[in-house]
Amino acid sequence: MIQSLLTRLAEQPRLWVTLRSIAENGFRAEREIVARELVSAAGDQAAYLDFGCGAGSSASYFPPASYTGFDIAPHYVRYAASVTSGRYAVMSGGTLGFASGQFDGALVLGVFHHLPDELVRASVAELHRVMCPGARLLVLEDIPSPRWWNLPGHLMHWLDRGDHIRTDAEYRSLLAPHFAIQRSYHVTSGICDLAVYVLDRVGE
Repeated sequence: MIQSLLTRLAEQPRLWVTLRSIAENGFRAEREIVARELVSAAGDQAAYLDFGCGAGSSASYFPPASYTGFDIAPHYVRYAASVTSGRYAVMSGGTLGFASGQFDGALVLGVFHHLPDELVRASVAELHRVMCPGARLLVLEDIPSPRWWNLPGHLMHWLDRGDHIRTDAEYRSLLAPHFAIQRSYHVTSGICDLAVYVLDRVGE
């Protein structure tokens, strides 16, 4: 019953973004990480891909002329395109409809824990294909809160609609061999806890 209610809420993009924003303190942590780890590394003129952009809440982190977001859910893409600047498309992460070597940087924010291993591997391979040599990939994924007293965070984690929340070792395995981790760390975003992976594309 609770999961059914969450699914209905998620079908309302504006409401879903508002609720997530409240839970994650206005997405301030995510915005700061993207600015520091991705945009500052690749520059304002770089081409950026938002992998699984959802309702477009991350679009404002990037220069509008340099941003492309996609998601598999058409209603999210329609909403995102109506409220934010940039280019948008509907597609699956496992078969990206972009030219090879098109992007200088990419963001994966809270997507992989919704996907089974085989689709994550296909998605990582596709990211490698559409990104330039040496391009920067930034991955942020939900993890269980290490703070035992963070009861709202534990509840949010329990209610999370992703069925594939993984360990650090599992994420590292899925991201290799296409990307090399430069650094990883944990951050707090409101009541939520995130694992951050800063990676560089491997090979030519």
